[in-house]
Amino acid sequence: MSGDGLRVTTDKDTGVAVLTLDRPQKLNAIDITLAAELAAAWREFRFDDSVRALVLTGAGERAFCTGVDRDVDVPQPNSPYMVDDPLISIGPKANDLWKPVVVAVNGMACGGAFYLLGESEFVVADETATFFDPHTTYGMVSAYESIYLAQRMPYGEVARMALMGTAERVSARRAYEVGLVSQLTLPGEALAAAVECASVIASYPAEAVQGTVRALWSAQEAVRTQALAHAPHLVSLGNLPTAHQAALFATRARSHRTR
Repeated sequence: MSGDGLRVTTDKDTGVAVLTLDRPQKLNAIDITLAAELAAAWREFRFDDSVRALVLTGAGERAFCTGVDRDVDVPQPNSPYMVDDPLISIGPKANDLWKPVVVAVNGMACGGAFYLLGESEFVVADETATFFDPHTTYGMVSAYESIYLAQRMPYGEVARMALMGTAERVSARRAYEVGLVSQLTLPGEALAAAVECASVIASYPAEAVQGTVRALWSAQEAVRTQALAHAPHLVSLGNLPTAHQAALFATRARSHRTR
């Protein structure tokens, strides 16, 4: 199973499927086609009992995912009460998939990538990985991203990442120290390590594994659901007009520090 931007391979012997965001020339940024393919893939795996665990990764060495493709035009209603978010349904939980998902990160993971990290069970990253949230730099509210990160990291670390924008990148080591990443690997070895973890999980009885995934998610579900209910309005009220955002992107500084 493959498509324009999403590559999927399945190992029936281990019960593990690997989904690869395959737009390396765009740093695996998500356009409308890729968003739809992700949603369709998660939903399809609900019915495939031969797949018991999944791994999500990005193609190339530069990035896991850099969020929404800035070339995508998403018209918005002229109301603070209605927002069309192209990434709202790209994650497994949004598509009612309760099989475990492990994410393998190399290179950059930023912005809308946190929708995917936020709906995974855990993250494996190689030592070259960096994490950052560019929203505030470009006049956008970090709402969904910050809410997902707040389920995994201490408040102060989430606040710093969101508010520092592009001026600072969180290293893989720091992400591991604060709980965003569960395992560090040598460069280029994150995918193999994630597949190894998924293979172990897939070897266990599926009903027990899926029940555990659902229990873990439910532990914070009420708080997360309440927070996400506010996100569209915060985005509508706080985002600069699209033209102003584009001007900031055009003049963006390239320098940053990593911690």
